[in-house]
Amino acid sequence: MNANAVSGVVPATRSGDADVLRLAVAQALGGANSAVVYATGAIVGNMLAPSKALATLPISIFVVGMAACTLPAGVIARRHGRRAAFLTGTGCGVLTGLLAALAVVLGSFWLFCLGTFFGGAYAAVVLSFRFAAADCVPAARRPRALSTVMAGGVFAGVIGPQLVTYTMDLWLPYQFAATYLAQAAVAAVSTLVLLGVRVPMPTVAEMAGGRPLGDIVRQPRFITAVICGVVSYTLMNFIMTAAPLAMHLCGLPQESANLGLQWHIIAMYAPGFFTGRLITRFGAPRVVAAGLILTAASAAIGLTGVDVAHFWLTLILLGVGWNFGFVGASALVLGCHRPEERTRVQSLNDFLVFGTMAVGSFSSGSLLTTYGWNTVLWISFAPLLLAGAALSWKARTPVPIPDQERSSRP
Repeated sequence: MNANAVSGVVPATRSGDADVLRLAVAQALGGANSAVVYATGAIVGNMLAPSKALATLPISIFVVGMAACTLPAGVIARRHGRRAAFLTGTGCGVLTGLLAALAVVLGSFWLFCLGTFFGGAYAAVVLSFRFAAADCVPAARRPRALSTVMAGGVFAGVIGPQLVTYTMDLWLPYQFAATYLAQAAVAAVSTLVLLGVRVPMPTVAEMAGGRPLGDIVRQPRFITAVICGVVSYTLMNFIMTAAPLAMHLCGLPQESANLGLQWHIIAMYAPGFFTGRLITRFGAPRVVAAGLILTAASAAIGLTGVDVAHFWLTLILLGVGWNFGFVGASALVLGCHRPEERTRVQSLNDFLVFGTMAVGSFSSGSLLTTYGWNTVLWISFAPLLLAGAALSWKARTPVPIPDQERSSRP
């Protein structure tokens, strides 16, 4: 038997391009899971909830599932390899569709909420694909691999909504039941795609864990990366969640809100085709700074008016700003750990990001309905200033990829 197969190490002659491509495809298929939940969760919640006030609870539970399952997914990856974590995630994705379909047929709101929780678990694993791609290629190509996988989200923005459009009325009177069965099938296809990914298995040193986690998280670079990742993701979710309802309250048609969200999703992921090159050329801190500036610009434009054009431009700039900020912050994380520490550090980073995002998800709607759209936008400037201060504090140097590469050499 080949020694590399026994050790789980990817052969040195393997470029990793095929693995990155498979992960990008899996990102598109897995991202469709999130798109289906966001497109249907509140509608089905409104159909099934014992109180209309609970209509959006399934979406909030989806976000809670993301946060709650990030660290367990990291433990699975560290002990059994990333592929085991991937297959656990896609299993949750299949379970999401089956439980949600059953909940619609039975009329069970709480069963539907359980399904969306597993959907959040699947989404947490999907977002780890970007770090897995970085493991598959040489150090100098990691930012590009990371952003390429994120670019798969462009297709998720198409697959998810189209899945809903073409299946939601196939099993009447159980509207959306067929959609969730189709979503389960898509998750199963993602399983087949991921079976071909060859990510290095955890080494003995990685399973041992490396340095104490407290020593790692005290690094100024890690603190900066987490702050920038938290701010980029939380503000994107915070403003995006409020925008459709704000457009409705301003008397704008639902079709305009739908189209605005579609372009927002495209703007979130399309820059992934070149963000990695920008990081390689200019450094992650500068790309993150550009993302924060674009997010600030999106809020500023939103404050200038409430026409369709204002909302659309706000959502488009918000999407591009999220991509630069979040992908750049993820690249900063790659410079904070040794190879044997990667799964612990990366899962902790994602836990902090998604845990904070869950708070934003719960608060956005109430702030909008109580204080208005302008208040939502004004509030966003405070965390942007915090992220800017953190970035100027200790993240002015490029991501130390060469140091990572040196630390992985025998």
